[in-house]
Amino acid sequence: MTDTAVTLWRVETKTKASATFAIVAGLIIVLAFAAPLFASRSVQQDLFFILTMLVLAQNWNLLAGYAGLVSVGQQAFVGFGAYAMFALVILGGLDPLIAILLAGIASALLAVPTAFFLFRLQGAYFAIGSWVIAEVVRLALAQWKMLGGGTGTSLPREATRDMPALKLVGDLFGVKSSGAGDILTYWLALLLAIATIGLVYRLLRSKQGLGLAAVRDNQEAARSVGVDARRMKTLVYLAAAFGTGLCGALIYVQKARISPDAAFSVVDWTAYVIFIVVIGGIGTIEGPIVGVIVFYILQNLLADYGSWYLLILGLIGIVIMLFAPRGLWGLFAERTGIQLFPVRRRLTGGPVPSSKKGGPHG
Repeated sequence: MTDTAVTLWRVETKTKASATFAIVAGLIIVLAFAAPLFASRSVQQDLFFILTMLVLAQNWNLLAGYAGLVSVGQQAFVGFGAYAMFALVILGGLDPLIAILLAGIASALLAVPTAFFLFRLQGAYFAIGSWVIAEVVRLALAQWKMLGGGTGTSLPREATRDMPALKLVGDLFGVKSSGAGDILTYWLALLLAIATIGLVYRLLRSKQGLGLAAVRDNQEAARSVGVDARRMKTLVYLAAAFGTGLCGALIYVQKARISPDAAFSVVDWTAYVIFIVVIGGIGTIEGPIVGVIVFYILQNLLADYGSWYLLILGLIGIVIMLFAPRGLWGLFAERTGIQLFPVRRRLTGGPVPSSKKGGPHG
C-alpha cells in the first residue's frame, strides 16, 4: 500500500450568503405571487411600479455596468415597445398579452439599425447619439395619426375587457375586470423581473459573461485574447432593447393610454433608471434591487415637495457618488464581503491524501 496525494480543485461561485439568500428569495417569490390574496389594489399598483422600474434598471445596468454602453436613450425602446403593442391591439386586433411579446421583438428589431449607427460612436458621443435616436423615434411616431398623433390614444375597452386571461383571473379572485387587470399586470411584471434577473445572472456566470467583463474593462485586451467585442456588445444591446421594449409594452397595457411625450419621457424612463442604478450600485445585480427600493421610498417621502423633488434626488445622487462611488450595495459588499448573486470564480480545494494498493494495475 502506498500513500499518494490526489489534488482536487474546484471552481466555485456560490457562497454561504448566496445559498441562504436563494432560500429566502424563493420564499419571497412565493409570497409575492400570493400578494393579491391579501394586498389592496393600491399596494399591487405600487409593486407593479417597483417591478417594472427594476426591469428597466437591470436592462440599463446590463448595458452600462457590464458592456460599458452608457445610453441616455433607453426611452426609445420603452416608447417604441408601447406603441408597437398599441398598434398590434388597435390595428391588428391582437390580444394585448400576445402584443406585449411581439412588441419586445419589435424593439429588438429597432435596435438593429440603431446599433449600426451608435456603435460607430464612443463615450459621450454614444450617450448623446442614443438620446438623438430616441427623439427621432418619438417625432416619427407622433405623426402616426391612426394612433392619435401628438395627443395619443387609449386602448379599446373591449380589447382589455375581453382578454381570456383577464376573465380567468377575475373568476379566480372574484373581482371585477379592473381589479383583475391589476392582478394580471402585477403577475406579469413579477414574472418579467424574475426572468430578467435570472437571465442576466446566468449570462454573467457563463463564458460569454467573462468575455463581456473583459470587453468592459479593456476592449483592446479582450480582442487580443480572442473576444469579439463588437459581437458581444451588439448581443447585449439587442437583449436590453428586447427586455426594455417588453417592459414598456407591459407598462402601457396597465396604463391603457399613451402619448408620445409620456412614452418617450427621458425623465421617467432613463433619468430615474440611471439614478436607481447609480445609487444602488452599477455593475452588480443587487445594486438595482437596492436602488429601486430606495427610489420608491424617496419618491413617497418627497412627493409633496413639488419641483424640489428632482433637485433633492439629484443632490442625493451626487452625495452617494462622492462618498460611495460603487453605490450603496457596493459600499455594503466592500465592508462585509457579502454577495447575493456571486459571479466571481474562486478556486477551492487542494491536495487530498489517499491510499492506493499495489502498482498501476491495483
